[in-house]
Amino acid sequence: MHLDATRIPLYPKEPAVIAAAPFVLLLPTYGGEDGKHSVPPQVLRFLKDHRNRDQLRGVIGAGNTNFGSAYCLAARKIAAKCDVPLLYRFELMGTPEDVANVCQGLEEFWKQPSRSRP
Repeated sequence: MHLDATRIPLYPKEPAVIAAAPFVLLLPTYGGEDGKHSVPPQVLRFLKDHRNRDQLRGVIGAGNTNFGSAYCLAARKIAAKCDVPLLYRFELMGTPEDVANVCQGLEEFWKQPSRSRP
């Protein structure tokens, strides 16, 4: 399965990305156990634009279980704040099994008619 992907610009001076269609956000958690600064700043900038927030349909989180209760905290925060489902979490870079799970899960997720809300 081929999945289109776009990298959110790391620096504010780079051209902004505007979502043209519904998407699922995959993001890491930064910041360790206390959870401060867990959401990458470029993701915060990206989601400040209502055009991007309006197209967000779900979140997938990457994290480190050494963060304890902050494991995949960024994904949990974004999912809760934007009222979208947290679809999957994986450790560090993930495994081939994680890749297969995400691909299968996204294929099923996008088949649901409610995922293309206006």
